[in-house]
Amino acid sequence: MNIVRAGFYSSIATAARLLTGLVVIKLVAWLAGPEGVGRLGQFMSLMSLLAVLAGGGIGAGIVKYVAEYRYDAQKLSRLLAAALWYALIASCLMGCAALLLSRQLSLWLLGDVRYESLIRILAVAQLGIALANYILAVINGFMDVRRLAMIQVLGSALSVAMAVGLSHWLHLYGVLLALVVGQLLLLVVGLPAWRRSPYFQRSMLRMHFDREMSLKLAAFSVMTLTSALLPPLINIAVRNHLALQFGWSEVGYWQAVSKVSDAYLLFLTTAINIYYLPKLASTHERTSLAAELRNAYRHLLPAVVVLALLVYALRGWVTRLLFSADFSAANALYGPQLIGDVIKIASFMLSYLMLAKAMTRLFVISECVFALSYLALVYVFTASFGLIGAMYAFAVNYLFYLVFNIVVARRYLGAL
Repeated sequence: MNIVRAGFYSSIATAARLLTGLVVIKLVAWLAGPEGVGRLGQFMSLMSLLAVLAGGGIGAGIVKYVAEYRYDAQKLSRLLAAALWYALIASCLMGCAALLLSRQLSLWLLGDVRYESLIRILAVAQLGIALANYILAVINGFMDVRRLAMIQVLGSALSVAMAVGLSHWLHLYGVLLALVVGQLLLLVVGLPAWRRSPYFQRSMLRMHFDREMSLKLAAFSVMTLTSALLPPLINIAVRNHLALQFGWSEVGYWQAVSKVSDAYLLFLTTAINIYYLPKLASTHERTSLAAELRNAYRHLLPAVVVLALLVYALRGWVTRLLFSADFSAANALYGPQLIGDVIKIASFMLSYLMLAKAMTRLFVISECVFALSYLALVYVFTASFGLIGAMYAFAVNYLFYLVFNIVVARRYLGAL
């Protein structure tokens, strides 16, 4: 499996996920306008947090070690038994915590206790989400990109149908509910597909505590949780700051442009996740690692530049298509955001070296430092430039992050 073939299958899966996200955003924009889109971002941040916490944040660890141990049946069996135990314990703990704090989360994120029941449903769903994450990580670790894409496409199609149906019945609440249930649909589709794979064994569904494997997974848990927890938390803080400074409608414009970036970058970030993490994890020669990174830049960097230019040229049409005429003020925000997107992908390709080689301490410290620096830059730049200052902060912060990752990669690999 090479990057071109992996990119083809991941693009199909990404297109399905992208369509799902766009339908959801369009429905919310139609039902609740810019303010609703801003609050949608808050709920999706909570979902992102809990989705990662549901499995203890070990997805990347499962991918890495399955790729490493796929030809060592004993180690693979120990790893997966420990991973399933780890994921299910974590999901039960997080589900209970979310249930206990459902009212506070509803008020903090959505400003309305009427959504408390939605938070409770999300809490109960944590066990199923953890199982789905486990299955997808195992399939990814075996680099079965075609099967992974099929699961994501079918899951996305079912999610779209559910979002459209529930929006007519329950309006905004129904769309948010569909986001939760859509995570569970991946389990409904993924489990049968995985059971029919040539590498599936019943022992992969056995739970067992293994101290050595649990410690290895815990290192990835720390890294993944740091990278997954900080962005949603920082984005919540950014939204709250922008809302206080400019109002929730302005937050909706910022959220709209951010969502457009997330949407088209899915094609690239998915390819990086599916192909490069297991590839880098299973590659031990430093010269081969350097060659893989050069290959990544050769294929992905031109792609992100072309996509960013295309989005910028069509920004007015994209905004009207995905949202509504009420979002026209968002068009002025695209320039610095898209520049930041290019820098973001350039930095991500190098940052995966830290994940693949389990540089836990360095990864965690860097994630914390650059998350806080982004928030600080938002405060500074919005005070000077207004709402667009949040986009300047995004681009400048990723420029700093790229420089940091270049230094790390050069020290690990020697001169690139």
